[in-house]
Amino acid sequence: MELTGLEPKSGAPEAAADDDRYSRQTLFQGIGREGQKKLSAARVVIVGCGATGSALVSLLARAGVGYLRIIDRDYVEPSNLQRQTLFDEDDARESLPKAIAASRQIPRFNSHVSVEPQVADLTPANVDSLLGGVDLILDGTDNFETRYLINDYAIKSSVPWIYAAAVASYTVSMNILPGQSACLACIFPEGPRGTVETCETAGILNSAVNLVASVAATEATKFIVGATAKMRRSLLSWDVWSNEHAEIAASAPRPDCRVCGHREFLHLAGEGRPHITLCGRNSVQIHERHRPVDFTELASRLEPLGQVRHNGFVLKFWREPHEMTVFPDGRAIIKGTSDTAVARSLYARFIGS
Repeated sequence: MELTGLEPKSGAPEAAADDDRYSRQTLFQGIGREGQKKLSAARVVIVGCGATGSALVSLLARAGVGYLRIIDRDYVEPSNLQRQTLFDEDDARESLPKAIAASRQIPRFNSHVSVEPQVADLTPANVDSLLGGVDLILDGTDNFETRYLINDYAIKSSVPWIYAAAVASYTVSMNILPGQSACLACIFPEGPRGTVETCETAGILNSAVNLVASVAATEATKFIVGATAKMRRSLLSWDVWSNEHAEIAASAPRPDCRVCGHREFLHLAGEGRPHITLCGRNSVQIHERHRPVDFTELASRLEPLGQVRHNGFVLKFWREPHEMTVFPDGRAIIKGTSDTAVARSLYARFIGS
């Protein structure tokens, strides 16, 4: 028997499925149905898809952010799986680029999200094409060099971004709303000097990663749905192991800030970036500026990770298949690759950036 007038209208099952998928989220008064529509229409770029970045991607995709551009220069390794929640053992076995692995995983839990993977190293030459055309930029990077580049671009282009970082048990996050709040350079006029702790040398707790990603994703949601008055106007730090936390006011741009006040975008111009050159066969030289290196301290951090030897003039570090030679001024020669992006990644991992 043919039934007429009872067929579902075109698109009705999909709409009902969406209503059910986000029902617990739209029940929250701060979002509601209108907020969910804004999330669906939002365009967000995540720079870096490691620990913090992959947690951010997962949270935003599950929340229904309609378009995610994922930028990452690295590939999945077994050591990532302890904290990088979008990846699995197959990804590590295949050494899949993280952006590609993430783009394959997202449709398995939310096929309505449009994902654009970019296997790339963010540089002044490609920053316009990689960060353009979005509503919000999220930080999943592991170095200040890239964060200062994002900050320059965001302030110049008036695109909000959210700074987020985690190492060991320590996390930090800050919202940057151009013209309305302090920027990264207001709080940190200069990047860290000397060697700094990285996940490779100090380790990292997956709980710290998830804390800072949850904070940043919530702030991103506030921005997207229009609840900017609810956004935090401070730099928040939290140590999940010691339970210590602190906030630094960041409610207004500093008039004397190089970026906000004087509109000097040195990192966009490439002036704040270490010069990198090919250095003979299968090696790359990083001409870092003004980074005095304490060889004794660096050796103690690197010894658990590979073979280390140093004197007063040079430190040598071997971790197959690469060899790193570090000089007192921060310059380094990395053998075992001719790929400058790989060399930069290794430098950031083991020396810090």
